[in-house]
Amino acid sequence: MQPVIVAEKVTKSFPGVQALKGVSLALSPGEIHCVVGENGAGKSTLIKILSGFLRPDSGTIAVNGRTFPYLTPHVAQSLGIQAIYQENILVPQMSVAENIFAGCEIASRLGIVNHRETLRRARTIMDSLGVTLPVEERVENLSVAEQQLVKIARAIAFEPRVLILDEPTAMFNVKETRMVLGLVESLAQRGIGIIYISHRLEEILTIAHYITVLRDGSQVACHHHRMERVDMNTLTREMAGKAVSAFQRSKASIEGEVILEVRDFRLTPQDDPLSLVLHRGEILGIAGLIGSGRTEIFQTLFGLWKKWSGEVWIKEKRVSLHSPQDAIRHGLGYITEDRQRTGLALGLSVAKNVTIPSLDDQFQGFFFPLREEYRIVEKYVEGLDIKTPSLEQEVRFLSGGNQQKVILARWLLKDAEIIIFDEPTIGIDVNAKGEIHRLIADLARQGKSVILISSENPELLALCDRILVVRHGKVVRELVGEEMNEENIISSAFGVTSDGDSSSIF
Repeated sequence: MQPVIVAEKVTKSFPGVQALKGVSLALSPGEIHCVVGENGAGKSTLIKILSGFLRPDSGTIAVNGRTFPYLTPHVAQSLGIQAIYQENILVPQMSVAENIFAGCEIASRLGIVNHRETLRRARTIMDSLGVTLPVEERVENLSVAEQQLVKIARAIAFEPRVLILDEPTAMFNVKETRMVLGLVESLAQRGIGIIYISHRLEEILTIAHYITVLRDGSQVACHHHRMERVDMNTLTREMAGKAVSAFQRSKASIEGEVILEVRDFRLTPQDDPLSLVLHRGEILGIAGLIGSGRTEIFQTLFGLWKKWSGEVWIKEKRVSLHSPQDAIRHGLGYITEDRQRTGLALGLSVAKNVTIPSLDDQFQGFFFPLREEYRIVEKYVEGLDIKTPSLEQEVRFLSGGNQQKVILARWLLKDAEIIIFDEPTIGIDVNAKGEIHRLIADLARQGKSVILISSENPELLALCDRILVVRHGKVVRELVGEEMNEENIISSAFGVTSDGDSSSIF
């Protein structure tokens, strides 16, 4: 079968970086070709070239038998190439339905947008995906995971011949991930060629026909997964150039000093009261499905939203957390689930992103010496092994793992005693994920207290001393010791009783 798209010896460089070094890739209709590699390996550069958002320095791209030196976004779309990027490409102020059909609006003969038909077709697409998402809702009111579903629906609306997916399940739990993987396989069965990028290697090994491995911009392997045996160890070794072992932390005692206590906490009058305690040096895991209220609870605790009722005690002293400034003043730090949209000032330097909340502490007066700022930041860049060409580098040019370390450096400089990590390893490769896990474990060993919100159950089980399972805004189960296993997390999150029956709320 003639390939629908072929990239031949594609190269691309940026100032000081050779992003791609003669990479080739072929995709036939109905094929799922997975691309793996560490952050900075060249995956995103490759798919942006294939979708027309970047021009290669050399090499060719052939689509449906026609050869091009490069593509533009308009040409790529006209050829049936659709890409779903990690970065947000949605318009926050527009509704779900409007975002799905942005660029291919449904209009009457007079050129007036037909809102009723737009809503109807949007619901049809959502139904085909098995997603129950209100199409009238504005995108800015959706979670990061829900926005990802909108991006998938938008791509399907264009009826693509080639669909490029960059980390499509990064925010999803087991159920949603299976839904997306099933959707990808059904689209391939319809003859759509799929280029699939994910750091979740278990997904790759489940759906891939071919697997291309990139390292430092070079293509180090291409496996025909249906014809040869490929396992996770092989892929991680090829990605990193060495064997990579999963991190496992020795669990700590949870009987020490209570540093944080939340009593009868309600986000709205309808919510059941929520209470929890956090000990010094403890890593407390928070599990639950998307929409369970995990993130909202701790955003409210951090002062981003107004709570309905409840008390917060820090070191046996009742405190009022009406704003993030209050939370920071009382020793809390928050690393958000969307580091690019709400965690970082992407246009500012590494140094500025680290020192933003600490300027009043570190520097007095109207001016502060840059040399002193760099001296302070350099210590954290070295200590956390943040890979950046300089402290003046705009943080948007760093890899996902290094961006996450910049945010962590911010709270270490601020000397936060309680750090909330919300999905800390989204879109991060297996090697960088191990580094982040070790940094979190080191924080606990140093006496910091950590709240870890994660959709990855293995991550919670590897790091946490206790796990609280949240459903519909309340803690439905606390798992400790031998109770901490994936089966208990999943059954509690889905509301499955001990006899196997689902509770009425599902």
